[in-house]
Amino acid sequence: MAQISWVRDELLLACALVVQNDWHELRQADPRVQELSDLLRSLPLHGDAAADPRFRSPNSVSRKTTDIATAHPGYAGEATKGGRPTQQIVADFLKHETEMLAAAAALRAGLACGELHYIPAQPDEIDEDDCVSAREGRLLARWALHRERDRGLRDRKIRQARKLKQPLRCEVCSFDFGQAYGPLGADYVEVHHRLPLHVSGPRETRLEDLAFLCANCHRMCHRSYAGESWRTPDALRQELRTAAGHAASSPSKSC
Repeated sequence: MAQISWVRDELLLACALVVQNDWHELRQADPRVQELSDLLRSLPLHGDAAADPRFRSPNSVSRKTTDIATAHPGYAGEATKGGRPTQQIVADFLKHETEMLAAAAALRAGLACGELHYIPAQPDEIDEDDCVSAREGRLLARWALHRERDRGLRDRKIRQARKLKQPLRCEVCSFDFGQAYGPLGADYVEVHHRLPLHVSGPRETRLEDLAFLCANCHRMCHRSYAGESWRTPDALRQELRTAAGHAASSPSKSC
């Protein structure tokens, strides 16, 4: 079969297993390798590839755990050629172990409940370069975007705001669709989860978990940048203030 490169989601699950094994590789006959092989073959990412028994076989999973283990800076021997994505996932686990393990657990939970198998691909679950470098991987990003586009959930959030006499405006930049567009924009706003799935876990979304955003700020909250593809409204608001401060302090250019 044609070789299919390991994607971020697969590496996330494999590296979590190596970390839980004290950064040691796992052999082909290990039941944990067998289980991970079955799980990887079930991921809704590679189409019909899982029909081939060689795809993500226990042997290939074991080899990948070797790539991961030997990419650890404390490994005394010679590293295998696992590739840059493998090196990156190791670096991310070393820097953010708790969050990365939580992301792997959330991904497993989404697969176990079956929901991730039925969510269609979202148009912006990958970045402009057609790849995912963010901490949570593609499937958790897909899940989060799908939940945020739940029309019923958004409508309930808007009704709650109306009942509490809260404004329907962006919590980052204060843009109000109704004020800007009149009747066309009345009662329109987008919603964003205050916590990512790898922090909150795949729990049922509560209305207090959601923030109101304009389309521009929502896109910036999900934009892949410096290894992150999820930001809180507070973090984005700080980015906005920092950018405005830099613009104000820059010397103006005269003609």
